[in-house]
Amino acid sequence: MNRYPVWKYALILIALLIGSLYTLPNFFGESPAVQVSSAKPAIKIDASTQGRVEDALKAAGIVAEAVSFEGASVKARFDSTQTQLKAKDAIQKALVPDSAASGYVVALNLVSRSPAWLSALHAAPMYLGLDLRGGVHFMLQVDMAAALTKKAESLTGDIRTALREKNVRHSGISRNGQQIEIRFRDAATLDAAKRVIQDQFVDLQLADAADGAEFKLTAMIKPVSARIVQDQALKQNITTLHNRINELGVAEPVIQQQGQDRIVVQLPGVQDTAKAKDILGRTATLEVRMVDESAEARAAESGTGAVPFGAEKFLERNGQAVIVKKQVILTGDNLTDAQPGFDSQTQEAAVHLTLDAKGARIFRDVTRESVGKRMAILLFEKGKGEVVTAPVIRGEISGGRVQISGRMTTVEAADTALLLRAGSLAAPMEIIEELTIGPSLGAENIAKGFSSVTWGFLAVVVFMCMYYMLFGAFSSIALAFNLLLLVAVLSMLQATLTLPGMAAMALVLGMAIDANVLINERVREELRNGASPQAAIRAGYERAWATILDSNVTTLIAGLALLAFGSGPVRGFAVVHCLGILTSMFSGVFFSRGLVNLWYGRQNKLKTVSIGTVWRPQATAQADMPPRAKLG
Repeated sequence: MNRYPVWKYALILIALLIGSLYTLPNFFGESPAVQVSSAKPAIKIDASTQGRVEDALKAAGIVAEAVSFEGASVKARFDSTQTQLKAKDAIQKALVPDSAASGYVVALNLVSRSPAWLSALHAAPMYLGLDLRGGVHFMLQVDMAAALTKKAESLTGDIRTALREKNVRHSGISRNGQQIEIRFRDAATLDAAKRVIQDQFVDLQLADAADGAEFKLTAMIKPVSARIVQDQALKQNITTLHNRINELGVAEPVIQQQGQDRIVVQLPGVQDTAKAKDILGRTATLEVRMVDESAEARAAESGTGAVPFGAEKFLERNGQAVIVKKQVILTGDNLTDAQPGFDSQTQEAAVHLTLDAKGARIFRDVTRESVGKRMAILLFEKGKGEVVTAPVIRGEISGGRVQISGRMTTVEAADTALLLRAGSLAAPMEIIEELTIGPSLGAENIAKGFSSVTWGFLAVVVFMCMYYMLFGAFSSIALAFNLLLLVAVLSMLQATLTLPGMAAMALVLGMAIDANVLINERVREELRNGASPQAAIRAGYERAWATILDSNVTTLIAGLALLAFGSGPVRGFAVVHCLGILTSMFSGVFFSRGLVNLWYGRQNKLKTVSIGTVWRPQATAQADMPPRAKLG
């Protein structure tokens, strides 16, 4: 009567096997490790790199637990963080003798102690969040006004090009903050320019007015377009941060938007926090502009005159002033690669740049048309610009390869190349919040989290076994199976487990047992109504299913809302919460009934079941009748 077909038991065994395999890696813990990865596309990580790492450790007298070549990196595991730090210095010295010509990234990391056969099955432990592993947390404020100013500067150059192509003459184009001002000598030319701008630049709104003997046309970015520009700037900055962190060799970073103008960066397991802060906090962007060589500009450079209209004043590294035009010829967006190196003639530290097709074409045209003139290459960090070099153009430069140099140290050249290679930021950012969590605090959080889950589980098991007897034991086994499945799914998805996630795990245990309480009470009710044990078991599971489904679906809707609209710790809680609901429906109904069917289903003449005390209403009513009623 209550028997599962063979395929259902096979499904339970498969789920049990998969759950056990993918949960197992979480019990092996993690080892301090040194990770070696490539810093240049031309340098490949292979078995020979592993051999060099092993030789470096042997020469330094350092014993590693294991050195393995995994995909695109070599990882060496050690028994303590002290040994890890010594090993990093030894490997750094062997593989990267000159930081300017660094071909490798040597970073501190934590790797799983899982055996090779589990790794071969792609079974990996859950990622641990910042609050469990320790690491560093940054909150970055994005300068949205600077993003709009940068967009206006770009549009200024585009408008100048469009008007020149349409042969519309103007008296001058300048940018005033986030506004673009264009002057004309007559109204007819003003109208022609308005038609060109309205046709080609739909993101701009125009306003014209008389300006003395001339006419002035003011272009501003529309509010809707400004919001789009700011959103794109935020997304580009997030992408750039991902690239920079990948350059650092950090594993499992958390980079996400918070609000309209802030970015949260969490780097679990990072121990070299000073280097991470330096790379994230810097906002290097590259611009190529022409030097203003007019007489007024020369006077401004010497300090005897004012900066000419349409130009800006910057300083070289030796303190010499250079007057450059505001029009930007190229930006860091046109870079495809940046590598540190040396100038072939002076042997000074330099950065070698590779431009994309568009950048190479623009650079070729500009250098062909500007032979004998000076071109300035500016590097902007945190909104402050500096002229790296301002050489005289001797001839056309084609091929898309450019070199920048100018009193840089080898370390400065390496850091500048890393920042430019990782991509330019659409807008400057500033670190407004910094939080460092030590590994010891993370270990304490893990211990407390596991203790809460363990004691919560044991309390539920004791109550269920005392109140529902053998059916309570079945429910407890199903609850353990649910916890096994939940951890396995989180491990397979490589979800990041945080402290709120562990709280959700403890909550899921209480919610998961609710399904079995409904089933057990339904079975008791059928027994009280006089049903046979086999019929009561069947009816209890079938009639409780609708109630279980309704309650879990409504709870799942709330969890999905948290997942969709929450951020940070709320999302960590919601992920475990939603997955726990799904696994509890499988274990609480399907798996627990399999156990009951396996134990009781074989007994054709079942007389009683162990489900605790069944209070029969007839016996209770008779016991409560007054003596006169009993006699009558």
